[in-house]
Amino acid sequence: MPKYPVSRDAAAPSPLLLSTPELNPVVWDRAAARMLAKMLGEFAYEEVIQPVPRAVGDGAYSLVLDDGGSLRFTARRGVYGSWRVAPDSIRAAGIAATEAEAAAGAEGPGGPVADPDADSVPFRDPLQFLARSRRLLGLDGATLGHLVRELTTTLTADARLDHRALTAAELADLDYAALEGHQTGHPWIVANKGRLGFSATDASRYAPEARVPVTLPWIAVSERIAAYRGTGPLTDRETLYAQELEPRIRASFAASLRERGLAPDGYLFLPVHPWQWDEWIVPLFAPAIAAGDIVPLHADEDLRLPQQSIRTFANVARPDRHTVKLPLSILNTLVWRGLPTERTVAAPAVTAWVQGLRDNDPFLRDTCGVILLGEVASVTVEHPLYDHLPETPYQFKEILGAIWREPLPPRLAPGERARTLASLLHTDPRGRSFTAELVARSGLTPTAWLTRLFAALLPPLLHFLYRYGTVFSPHGENAIVVFDGNDVPVRLAIKDFVDDVNVSARPLPEHDSMPRDVRDVLLTEEPAFLTQFIHSGLFTGVFRFLSPLCEEQLDVPEDTFWSLVRAEILRHHARFPELKERFELFDMLTPRIERLCLNRNRLHLDGYRDRPERPHAAVHGSVANPLHPAP
Repeated sequence: MPKYPVSRDAAAPSPLLLSTPELNPVVWDRAAARMLAKMLGEFAYEEVIQPVPRAVGDGAYSLVLDDGGSLRFTARRGVYGSWRVAPDSIRAAGIAATEAEAAAGAEGPGGPVADPDADSVPFRDPLQFLARSRRLLGLDGATLGHLVRELTTTLTADARLDHRALTAAELADLDYAALEGHQTGHPWIVANKGRLGFSATDASRYAPEARVPVTLPWIAVSERIAAYRGTGPLTDRETLYAQELEPRIRASFAASLRERGLAPDGYLFLPVHPWQWDEWIVPLFAPAIAAGDIVPLHADEDLRLPQQSIRTFANVARPDRHTVKLPLSILNTLVWRGLPTERTVAAPAVTAWVQGLRDNDPFLRDTCGVILLGEVASVTVEHPLYDHLPETPYQFKEILGAIWREPLPPRLAPGERARTLASLLHTDPRGRSFTAELVARSGLTPTAWLTRLFAALLPPLLHFLYRYGTVFSPHGENAIVVFDGNDVPVRLAIKDFVDDVNVSARPLPEHDSMPRDVRDVLLTEEPAFLTQFIHSGLFTGVFRFLSPLCEEQLDVPEDTFWSLVRAEILRHHARFPELKERFELFDMLTPRIERLCLNRNRLHLDGYRDRPERPHAAVHGSVANPLHPAP
C-alpha cells in the first residue's frame, strides 16, 4: 500500500502555517496557460465565443475582446466541432499587457519569438481574459464575481497537481485509489475544481490531489428521523456494520449511547465528512442534536482516501470494505455535492434491478464480464423542515446521509488492474500521455490497443441501451477500464451508476419486471435523447479529447480513431440482428446530435443562483456526428 501522510483533526495544520510551495510563478504560469487554452477551446466549442480565422496561415484565429484588443492563437479543429488551442500560441494584441507579458514579448521563454505579429505579446492569464471579455461572454456581475473565484481555486488545485506531478511511467505503477489523486479533473468543464465552500486548509485536507487519507467520524441517528435500506445480505443492517466496523468499535458506539440513556437498537450508525459535520450538520441539525436524535461518536480506525468525486472515500486500510459516499455541500462542477434523499433511499433497489439485468443476461455476465459496483446500502436522514419545503434550494435537502458502494479490488481477477477512463487523457510534465505509456507496455500496436479498448467499453453500454432501454453516464470518472497484466484493456467497470440511470420513456417489454420503487425514482428520456448519455458522457466527454491525443502521440489519425469506434458499434449490431428495430429506435449513427453545453450552464443558464432542482446541461444547436457513415 502506498505511504501517505495522514490527516486527523488533532494534527490538522493551522491555516497560518499552511504551506503553499506550488504558488510560484513558474508553476502558476504553466497552469494558467493551460486553463486559458482550455477556456478558449471549450467556449468556442459551445459557441459562447466565435473566433475568426486569420490570413496568416491555417489554424490561426483571432478573437476581439471588449476593449478592442484581440487574442491571437492557433487551434486545431476536430470532431463534434471541437477546438484544441495550443497554450504557447496565445498572444494579445492592441491591449495593455502586464509587465511580465510585455517583458516576455521581446524575449520569449526560449529566446527571441519568431512571430509575424510584432505588435503582440504572449498572454496566459485566464482571469484577465474574463475581465477583458465579460461583455463578449455575456456575464452578469454576480456570475463574473463567483466565476473569478471558482477559476482561481481551480488554478490553485492545478498548480498543486503540477508541483507534485509524476511521470506517466510512475503513474502506471499506482493502484486504482492512489491514481485518483493525480487526475486533473473534468476535461470539458473549465472551472472543474472550484469547490466553493472549501477554504485553503480544507482543500489541503480533503481534496483528492492532497492525497491525504483521513479517518471518518461516525454518528448515531435515531430511526425517528433516519431510514436504512440494503440489498441482498445487507438488507439486515447488522450485516453491514459487522463488515465495516470492528466489534470493539461497535461496542464503543453502543456504550456511548447507553451512557446518555439511549437504546442502541433504535439508532443507525453512519460516517460523516468532518467538513460537512462542522459546516452544515451541526448548524442545521442543532435541534436534533439537542434532542438526542443525532449523537456524535468517535472515528473508526480505517484510513480512507478521497477520490475524484471528492465526496467518495476508498478504504485504503481495508480495500475489501465498502467505498463510502457522503454528502459534501460544496458547489463543484455545476452542482452542490450533497446526496439527494430520494435517490439515496432507492439506491439499493436500483442496484438490485440493474445488477439483475446483468446477472440474467449471458452476454453481459459472461462475454462482457461487466462489473457494476452497486450502491448496496444507504442511510437517509430527514430534515424536519427543509425536506417538506418544495421551494427550498435543493442543497438544503441533501445534507445528511451515507451510501456504501461495493469495493472494486475484490471484483478484479488475478493480474487485472483498474484505472478510471479519465486517466487516459492525462499528460505528464514531460509531455508524455498516460495512454502512450500503457500502449507501449502492452506490446500491441496503437490501433490494436484502441480496438481492444473500444471492445471493452462499448458492447456492455450498447447492450444495456438496445436490449433494455437503459443507459448510464459513462463519463471519465464513472467508467473504469479493467486491464490485464500486460496493460491491455479487457473489460468495463461502472460506478456511481445509480445517480445516472435513465430509461426509455417509450415502454419496452424488458421494463415489465422493474419494481415499483425503482420505476418511481428512475428518470426517463425519449429514445432519441437516450443515446445522448453515451454521446455526451463517453464520445464528446472523453473520446473528443482522446482522439487528437492519439493522433499526436500514437500516430493514429483522428479519422482512423473514429472509424474504429464505429466499427465496434457495427460489430455489435451484427452480433444481435434480432435487435435491428432497437438499433433504429436508439440511433447512435444519426447524422447530427444535439450540442450539450456544460460551461454555458454556468455562464448563462444557472450561474450561481439557488434553485429547487438540480440543474441540467444546456443545449445549444447541434453538431455533426463523426459516427455517421460518410456519403
